[in-house]
Amino acid sequence: MDKKYVLGIDFGSDSVRALVAKADDGATCATAVSEYPRWKQGLYCDSSLNQYRQHPQDYIDSLIACVREALSSAGPEVASCIVGIGIDTTGSTPVLTDKDGTPLSLLPAFADIPDAMFVLWKDHTAVEEAERISELSKSEKVDYTRYSGGSYSCESVWAKMLHCLKNTPALRETAVSWMEHCDWMTALLCGDTRPESIRRSRCAAGHKALWNASWGGLPPMDFFKRADPLLGLFEGHLFQESYTSDRMAGRLCPQWAERLGLPEGIAVAVGCLDCHTGAVGAGIIPGTAVKVIGTSSCDLVVADPRTLGEKAVPGICGQVDGSIIPGLTGFEAGQAAFGDVYAWLKRFTGRDLSTLTAEATQLPLTENDPIALDWLNGRRTPDGDPHCQGAIIGLTLCTTPAQVFKALVEATAFGSRAINERYAAEGFPVRETIAVGGIPRKSPFVMQTLADILGTTLFVLDCDQACALGAAMFAAVAAGLYPDVPAAQRAMKPGFCASYQPDPAHKRIFDKLYQKYQWAGNLLFPPQNKGL
Repeated sequence: MDKKYVLGIDFGSDSVRALVAKADDGATCATAVSEYPRWKQGLYCDSSLNQYRQHPQDYIDSLIACVREALSSAGPEVASCIVGIGIDTTGSTPVLTDKDGTPLSLLPAFADIPDAMFVLWKDHTAVEEAERISELSKSEKVDYTRYSGGSYSCESVWAKMLHCLKNTPALRETAVSWMEHCDWMTALLCGDTRPESIRRSRCAAGHKALWNASWGGLPPMDFFKRADPLLGLFEGHLFQESYTSDRMAGRLCPQWAERLGLPEGIAVAVGCLDCHTGAVGAGIIPGTAVKVIGTSSCDLVVADPRTLGEKAVPGICGQVDGSIIPGLTGFEAGQAAFGDVYAWLKRFTGRDLSTLTAEATQLPLTENDPIALDWLNGRRTPDGDPHCQGAIIGLTLCTTPAQVFKALVEATAFGSRAINERYAAEGFPVRETIAVGGIPRKSPFVMQTLADILGTTLFVLDCDQACALGAAMFAAVAAGLYPDVPAAQRAMKPGFCASYQPDPAHKRIFDKLYQKYQWAGNLLFPPQNKGL
């Protein structure tokens, strides 16, 4: 195994990252990053409408550039010994396809139509459609949102695809199915994108498409037709079975082997959502939460399904058997904006975040500090509500940008605490947290604030590409190098580069500020309005 390598590919919101790792110990041999060119230009997006779309050609072009750069850095001897590929993507980021599984925006007739493109995870144009699906589900004998936190999100696939069909009628004559980004990428590399033949991700299907084994897979098509007859377009072109990401989606086809510079026929693992592979890369186990922090955040925990019975945790993004670690139930919660909150302040003030951080670290911590709400992109969990908005309370003529930044950092940490409290209330106390992503490695200020407010030990994974590493672990299992994911984790997981202990004195003050945060949220968005 010391001469075998695996490739992890991580499609994020702004770019794709490739990581070549040694299969025996997970050591990084090479990495590369390639930005999406159309997305970088701001094409097909309208923030005033909460519309965020990405063209599939961006994914194709950036993937080729990224993988070839990584392989060039690793060298031909390494490239020739790669035995498997794992892929993760953002989600829910779905697209309408034709009968061959081609995204509609790759067809000349729809090349510049936003509704024919991939609908990025943070797109919130489908609020009405999500509300309709949630309301209908509550009237059914079976509540199909039971394992999705009790409501259906405007960030999830059925609402998004319905919105696209309603908003652009011309798509209806060609649309036959839909695919999540992670499923389309694996199918593309395997050379067969027909909707009926691809292996769909358990992770994406369960957390974003209402798939659950207890009702036989996806809800009945009659349910979706009652939500809107347009959803009947997909009948006969979807799926009932889903696959965990330790399984093979197929093998790398000759065309893509040549385009990427990889050996033909190597294993391609079933796709996964990025935050879940980040949890795998961090070595998640029961009792430990993994917090994947980027533009948004995802908070993952796992539990033995034998201890759960029929328990369903309300107000989170979902719980799915095998979505993170096959054999365990994966739970996902998160915040719709985390790094995006800081990026907004940077744009708003024109101040560099490093300067704001330096100034904020010098500020005293008092019970009278300004309070902010972190819901600038709505509230994902607990108790999802896309209508929620951000706020800053306690401003005076003397308030500085650094004080506002400090309040926003605390707000994102308060949102994280609310998630931990929901997990604890439902019987899954978080004893420690592993943080992965760019912010944990770059901002001790944010991490110490988070540890103080959560009141738990916070570890930072010593890996720049935790999501890609998790995808590489799945690739190693799919290629037959390890018997299961825990074995791959034990061999390939990196250590920690930093840890943060909560400061008891700060914790006492933050407890009082957290009460104000809760008060402000309930004042502006009363409890009776929570949920979809």
